[in-house]
Amino acid sequence: MASKVLMKGNEAIAEGALLAGCRHYFGYPITPQSEIAAYMAKRMPKLKGTFLQAESEVAAINMVIGASAAGVRAMTSSSSPGFALKSEGLSYLAGCDLPAVVVNIQRGGPGLGGIQPSQADYYHATKSAGHGDFHMLVLAPNSVQEMLDYAFDAFDLADKYRITVALLADGTLGQMMEPVDTTTKVQGPPVVKPWALTGTEEKRKPNLISSLYLMPEELEATVFERYERYKVIEEKEPRYEGYLTDDADIVVVAYGATSRIAQNAIDIMRKEGVKVGLLRLITLWPFPKKPLYDLAQKASSFVAAELSMGQMADDVELAIRCQKPVLKCYRTGGVIITPEELLQKIREAASIQTS
Repeated sequence: MASKVLMKGNEAIAEGALLAGCRHYFGYPITPQSEIAAYMAKRMPKLKGTFLQAESEVAAINMVIGASAAGVRAMTSSSSPGFALKSEGLSYLAGCDLPAVVVNIQRGGPGLGGIQPSQADYYHATKSAGHGDFHMLVLAPNSVQEMLDYAFDAFDLADKYRITVALLADGTLGQMMEPVDTTTKVQGPPVVKPWALTGTEEKRKPNLISSLYLMPEELEATVFERYERYKVIEEKEPRYEGYLTDDADIVVVAYGATSRIAQNAIDIMRKEGVKVGLLRLITLWPFPKKPLYDLAQKASSFVAAELSMGQMADDVELAIRCQKPVLKCYRTGGVIITPEELLQKIREAASIQTS
């Protein structure tokens, strides 16, 4: 029988990264994710790894670039304002095709905002992480166990596709405590990285890692090649979870901590005889377009539940090609949706269905 350890979500992310073989962490303290850095500071020396508190968020992401270029698994973490400061470095990671893992435990904004939970960095993570044409693969856990599991998975995905993988969670998940099985993930064999800057030993030509292209045609060709890789990711890596969707007339779409609130509301509505289900998003990019489109062929309406001003709802409407109504249930600024608020929105969707 597997033993479990009571951990905070932030601690679980750090432990998942260590289990994946991450031995280089660079970060800067900011609420509500500082426990990640504190955990790494405690554990890294015992594992002969490198923990470095950078002088700024900008420095931290650039340290990740250097470590990744040398072929090691590297990670940084922050919260919303700090994650925004990393935008230039995220673009450079993409331009160099370097694998990396970054974590954003979101808080309310814009600006300094507040330290309460939010999901308002959805656009930033999925559409505007930095300048230029590129994507990050974005994972959205909804439990402390998944914080560990997806942190572990993120390194394999990053190496597989030479892409930055972001874990997008919120302050609720970062601070809450749940039992976690730390034996669920076992690191595989080392990944061979022939492109890495490891020294030639006069046995090969020197490698060059750069995002600078002086000829526009060469840069265009490189971007085209990168987007061919993105097509493979969009085909093979969408992750989602359906709950009571087989016969659902109304489908709630949610992710992260909000999806747990949604599941409770759905259980209540099912007892009232309303056929409602949940599609929980696990990857925010690639966005699970096909399952949503398929559900739109039989469902009457959708409810997008999120802690932002309807950012995810836009992608829901695009995925279903605006075939059915999408009602928005949202709070922002660090205020969390209550089950009652979501129940009211589901009942509103049911009234549209029957009118």
